[in-house]
Amino acid sequence: MAKNNKQVKTDEPIALDVQLNKGEAFIEKNWKKIAAVLGAIIVIVAGTYIWKNHMADKELEAQKAIAGAQMAFAQQQYEQALKGEGNMKGFLKIMDEYSGTKTANLAKLYAGLAYAKTDKADEAIKLLEDFSTQDDDMVSPAAIAALGNLYVKKGDNEKGAKMLLKAADEADNDAVSPVFLLQAGEVYEAIGQQDKAIELYNKIKKQYFRSPLSQEMDKYIERATK
Repeated sequence: MAKNNKQVKTDEPIALDVQLNKGEAFIEKNWKKIAAVLGAIIVIVAGTYIWKNHMADKELEAQKAIAGAQMAFAQQQYEQALKGEGNMKGFLKIMDEYSGTKTANLAKLYAGLAYAKTDKADEAIKLLEDFSTQDDDMVSPAAIAALGNLYVKKGDNEKGAKMLLKAADEADNDAVSPVFLLQAGEVYEAIGQQDKAIELYNKIKKQYFRSPLSQEMDKYIERATK
């Protein structure tokens, strides 16, 4: 059974829209439909992700330093977010200067997505593979899904689909698991593994019936059976 959805308080969101480029059968249409939900994925989760009872001085300094780069990212100024400008430190410098902090780890995630946004897939994959996932059901699964999408974009469909399935399993909630399962299903469908695709579409329909995507699964199942 899926976990109950959690209301997550966020600061600056990171838009996770690394697009697959295998044709109209992929996720772009559905991704845009639920953009309001996915806008809350991969975020600084105040009170749970960085802030603890007593933050170390280095952690506190890092958390303050990352704010400018987050703002640049939110404004789609990805090069500035990565490299910084003037007194503003970019994600790459934060990763280096505050190595070992949770904020540096988060900067690595932001940087990986910024590279993905600027079509530097290899750099993005390297950083996302190095990102240390946490025990949460939103941020880390979304990071895993972003990596899966990048594998698909690079042509490694099997590996990408497996990462998307892993992301869906680790999230196990109605908000994002159906999205990742749909992505994986469409990858399998595109490479001729319709049985696997149908299995995933049925899983969305039955296990995540509270999700708006579940109402659309019949058309995907019908398409995959042709």
